[in-house]
Amino acid sequence: MKGIHLFLANGFEDMEALATRDVLVRGGVPVITVSITDEYLVESSHGLQVTADTSWADLEVMEPGTSAEDVMIFPGGMPGSKNLAAHAELIEILQDHWARGGAVAAICAAPGLVVSQLPGLSGKRFTCFPGFEEALIGQGAVPEKEGVVTDGNLITGRSAGWAVEFGLAILAYLKGADTAAKVREGLMP
Repeated sequence: MKGIHLFLANGFEDMEALATRDVLVRGGVPVITVSITDEYLVESSHGLQVTADTSWADLEVMEPGTSAEDVMIFPGGMPGSKNLAAHAELIEILQDHWARGGAVAAICAAPGLVVSQLPGLSGKRFTCFPGFEEALIGQGAVPEKEGVVTDGNLITGRSAGWAVEFGLAILAYLKGADTAAKVREGLMP
């Protein structure tokens, strides 16, 4: 899947989606928010209603040419993470994206529920919300207790409190440490 896409399911965690998007946009990264339903309006786990840039029905999936610079981003939250994980077509696109070398970023419960559905995770380091590690460990992935872990084209975050750092890690992955440092300075002078 070409480009940077942040997937929103009803019940997504506000900070994990919006802070991540904000950090990336500040760093000059165009992010497309995608509702995983045919509706553009998506409701967060705390009742915030957000209008996505595109709906599932209008999403254009351009798979040929997918590279490590193309990122699929999954915020956590409940039941948002469960809704993402249960969307069979989304998971098929994710698996194809991963197989083509695309990057995946997930935070909170999303690593355990969504990322765990990817093949070839043996030896990959990750973090996630405590209690969601089991499916990844079962695939041979290595849990870390850090707030954010980047292992090649896999970026994971622990929880909502790490949302800005998660966004900065994705930004550093895409545009380099200097760009991420500049955005960090603007947010936390």
